[in-house]
Amino acid sequence: MPSDTKRQILDAAETLFAAKGIDAVSLRTVTSDAGANLASVHYHFGSKEALVEAVFERRIGPLNRERIRLLDECERRAGDGPLEVEDVLRALIDPALRLSQEAERGETFMRICGRFFTETSAYLEPIFDRLFREIIERFTAAFHRAVPELSRADLLWRIHFVVGAMVHTMCDSQRLRHISGGLCDPGNVEEAVDRMVAFTAAGLSAPAAGPSGKSPAPAGKTGGASS
Repeated sequence: MPSDTKRQILDAAETLFAAKGIDAVSLRTVTSDAGANLASVHYHFGSKEALVEAVFERRIGPLNRERIRLLDECERRAGDGPLEVEDVLRALIDPALRLSQEAERGETFMRICGRFFTETSAYLEPIFDRLFREIIERFTAAFHRAVPELSRADLLWRIHFVVGAMVHTMCDSQRLRHISGGLCDPGNVEEAVDRMVAFTAAGLSAPAAGPSGKSPAPAGKTGGASS
């Protein structure tokens, strides 16, 4: 359990990074908002880079452990057989959408995730690699097992699109609620997960694109006139 001072620093940093951007916030600003002193930041974290990583790890660590737990369950159910693509998608998506809708800190964390994906500081990429390496490796292997007919390039493109749909929904859920007049409510996590899993499963399982980027024509179909 972190000390009260450490928790206060993490809370202040998370809120400030979300509101102003990671690069725009100094350690002095964090300590001022946390009611701490600069020495306490160096004692608990050592550097701003380490503080940034701790802010993300506090939220992403439990999220990714839950993803791995769900994926482990999928793999145990499948035994030596193929994995169901919907099960793998649900293990990836469900914990993330639930985190994004947490009443207390979900919105703040989604805003800081947006900062993480859009800011360009060189030290952020190694942090991303450390936080997500196991997730990337485990889920890439699981998706390959679920759709083994895809080339590695096709599979990686499609995983990229899945992650894009998930992150956009997490970070911009209010817009969909607004433009739909409340008809679509990403705050209903069960419905949002079901719809996203169905949509992304169709994309992952679609026929592989040909060299032109178009899906192959069904058997018996040609581009010319009927014979």
